[in-house]
Amino acid sequence: MTSEAIDAAKIEAEQIKSFRDFLFSYNKLSELCFVDCVWDFTSRTIKDQENSCAVNCAEKFLKANQRISQCFQEFQVLSNENALAMAKK
Repeated sequence: MTSEAIDAAKIEAEQIKSFRDFLFSYNKLSELCFVDCVWDFTSRTIKDQENSCAVNCAEKFLKANQRISQCFQEFQVLSNENALAMAKK
């Protein structure tokens, strides 16, 4: 295998992992908000209350997920800086 083929395979593996992570988050969001917000199964229509609950639930989930990702990135930067400082000693 050439280095270009290896690089392409690594990129493809990363893309697949990213897509799996996205699907996991999407499924988790769908499950949580459905369980919390859908109450009435006697009608084919979605009640206004259920709809607003689902929108609020999705917004909270996405904001929390974004904040967690941001904190993780900040932690990674600090961790990398500390590792570099230790390596220089």
